[in-house]
Amino acid sequence: MIAPVILPPIALRPPAAHRRLLLVDDEPNILAALNRLLRRDGYEVFCADSGAAGLEVLSKHCVDVIVSDQRMPGMLGVDFLRQARALWPDSIRIMLSGYTELQSVTDAVNEGAIFKFLTKPWNDTQLRGHIAEGFRIKEIADDNQRLHLEIRSANRKLEQLLLEKQEQIRLEETALEVARDLMEHLPLALVGVDDSGMIAFANACARRLFGAQVAVLGAAEDVHLARPASQARDIHNNLYDIARYQMGERSASRGTLLTFVPRQTYE
Repeated sequence: MIAPVILPPIALRPPAAHRRLLLVDDEPNILAALNRLLRRDGYEVFCADSGAAGLEVLSKHCVDVIVSDQRMPGMLGVDFLRQARALWPDSIRIMLSGYTELQSVTDAVNEGAIFKFLTKPWNDTQLRGHIAEGFRIKEIADDNQRLHLEIRSANRKLEQLLLEKQEQIRLEETALEVARDLMEHLPLALVGVDDSGMIAFANACARRLFGAQVAVLGAAEDVHLARPASQARDIHNNLYDIARYQMGERSASRGTLLTFVPRQTYE
């Protein structure tokens, strides 16, 4: 049985319906200024005054872009962004700070915790541009992930259909083998003739009756198969009634199945 595809939460979100932004800064006036500036771009903005509060927001909401200060009491911005990456690894994380602790920031950038480092005071136009770029990158990544998952799901469905088809073929082959075994051991001469008049099948009883004439599959003219079945045929000084059954009414088979019944069976 093929295991179902389990979609990550981020792939279950509708594409770009809401652009969710989290702002984290311990200074209320900066947080309010950023909120006013960025709401005009249509983002759904969440605000937090500490790293711990920011993590609380992330535990309840899927956020696309995170903008965090560096110097905050209790938890530095780089530490908060590292934990944010653990919760939402696909989020775009931006640091906005007036302090330049190059070593800690560089380490966070190198390990992928920070996408961009911006300095205070900020330029409104540039800040909005950087955040808009972050959303675009996030949405492209989301679209790629959704496409990948859709392809995986389609491939799994194709694999399931293939397995079902293979099972159907196996069952049909088994049924065909059973039917051949039954025909092989029937105490009645059976001969299958294809549309071109060639012998395609002869069971054991038919091989005993006709001998070398049907031992090798081939032309049917020499075993009374091409003539009309309007009367009994004399085969080895015995009368046989030949009945013809056209194949293909209930299957994809083509040709004719002939039975040779000794006349004395009816006497």
